[in-house]
Amino acid sequence: MSQEPRGNALRETLENDEVALGVLENTYNPAVVELYAALGADFVWIDLEHGGPSPRDAETLESLLRAADGTDTELLVRVPDTDPSLVRKVLDAGVRNVFLPRVGSSEELEAAVRAGRFEYDGEPGRRGMANPRASRWGLTDDYATSEDDSVVVGVTIETASALDDLESILDVPELGFVFIGPLDLSVSLGHPGEVDHPEVEEAVETIRSAAVDAGVPVGGLGFGMDDVNEKARNGYQLLNIGTTTGALQSSVTGWLDDYDGR
Repeated sequence: MSQEPRGNALRETLENDEVALGVLENTYNPAVVELYAALGADFVWIDLEHGGPSPRDAETLESLLRAADGTDTELLVRVPDTDPSLVRKVLDAGVRNVFLPRVGSSEELEAAVRAGRFEYDGEPGRRGMANPRASRWGLTDDYATSEDDSVVVGVTIETASALDDLESILDVPELGFVFIGPLDLSVSLGHPGEVDHPEVEEAVETIRSAAVDAGVPVGGLGFGMDDVNEKARNGYQLLNIGTTTGALQSSVTGWLDDYDGR
């Protein structure tokens, strides 16, 4: 008995020039992912670069994915580096949206994007043919085509070398989005933590405007909802609006501060 291929609501949002709002889930708890899906988040960002399980731990990753199955909420999974084998591994587990960090050049990026596809820019891709969870263990009709039609591989621009190679990076075929990383950019540009430094702000605007002009969806961090709304008006389509720990800290601190006995 065959199964219909699963779509990708996040890819559809980006292709329709709409805005997706999501939350960084930094407790790596399937129940929290399930709650975000019930609340209507467009995506849940699972960061495997700075914390969490190994991206090669398919069992843990599959539990997080199952928490959002059957909903319009997608997982956005950031892997620790651009190793093509990591891209293939998380896609086979069922991830649809892969987020690459710290890319240094267009050549490095193209190798990672090609690894996520069966066909790439009119040539053979580097995705391995098997019957993993992504194919519903071999039950999905026309698996190779449906995967290429649904997978998104995006990249963070957060290094000086990527900034220098920006035009070529934006020309990489099948690039799903660029996410602007002002925090790591500030480090790479010699102003660690100074996201409001003129050089960092100039770099952020250079990336934003170049991506918009190239027709590549732009993602970024939202520093409060006023900032989120302003960025959405300025062409951002993928916006992180907060974190699980940040939401807990804000709520619990507010509750404790409002208690008359303290």
